[in-house]
Amino acid sequence: MPRGVSLPGMDKLPDWLVMAVAKVLWIGDLKPAPGTLGALAGTVFYAVALQDTSNGAKLFAIVVLLAIGSIFCDEAEKRIGTTDPGCVVFDEFAVMPIVFMGLATPASLPWRLAQLFAGFALFRAFDIAKPYGISRIQDLPGGLGIVADDVVAAVASCAIMHILTFVAIHAR
Repeated sequence: MPRGVSLPGMDKLPDWLVMAVAKVLWIGDLKPAPGTLGALAGTVFYAVALQDTSNGAKLFAIVVLLAIGSIFCDEAEKRIGTTDPGCVVFDEFAVMPIVFMGLATPASLPWRLAQLFAGFALFRAFDIAKPYGISRIQDLPGGLGIVADDVVAAVASCAIMHILTFVAIHAR
């Protein structure tokens, strides 16, 4: 049974709007691997809208995305009637900027693409495997639980991205 507490007024929003946000339009309905597609959409969003912005702008976007994710994923979970439904992918979408937080943007396109691919692959590995107790974080109520495990997977991915970047820079 779904958990969590509704934000006042969320129950008044039409189903199509709640589901469009929670599913990142129709991406959550695509098979197979809707979570992977949601993370890919988040990576593309990051590359197009945030990659060349300041860390302050990235942090602001992350806070807004996480708030939207927690609220809309919670409401979608309630409307669907299952805990952390697979079609709800806004959580994967919203956390992708965390993976790249604080990293310098490479100047060349091949290095930019390599950085984006590495961050995406690391996040999906952590999100799928859920090592180090990440899976227990999903036990938090409602939208918070849906989003929180992805936040931890993104932070772990970010830490490894910083290590890989350090090694790559100093290996030259």
